[in-house]
Amino acid sequence: MISFRQKGDFSKLSRYIEKAREAAKIGILDKYGREGVAALASATPVKTGKTASSWVYEIKRQNGSVSIVFKNTNIVNGVPIAIILQYGHGTGTGGWVEGRDYINPAIQPIFDEIANKAWREVTKA
Repeated sequence: MISFRQKGDFSKLSRYIEKAREAAKIGILDKYGREGVAALASATPVKTGKTASSWVYEIKRQNGSVSIVFKNTNIVNGVPIAIILQYGHGTGTGGWVEGRDYINPAIQPIFDEIANKAWREVTKA
């Protein structure tokens, strides 16, 4: 007669598999982060190129959700240059430089692709 005994559980294996699944999801977000940075850089108005080359992204995990945060690190005297290009700004002589909406049109296709992929994942049989 042959008998087997098993002691313990599969909790370590389950944790490992869950971490691997999370890493795969983060990898997809990393792809979209890189695509978003490229789209923002190519759409940013260029004078010196510093603002266009200063786009970065960060993947944040918080309260069970994951998000991609896009930032521009070109800040001069406390002023985020990407924001004043987007919304406009006053000049030192009392004038106004009109902003140009370049961020939203650049990043919208990335958001649409993420939403479509998520919808396909939710509705697949």
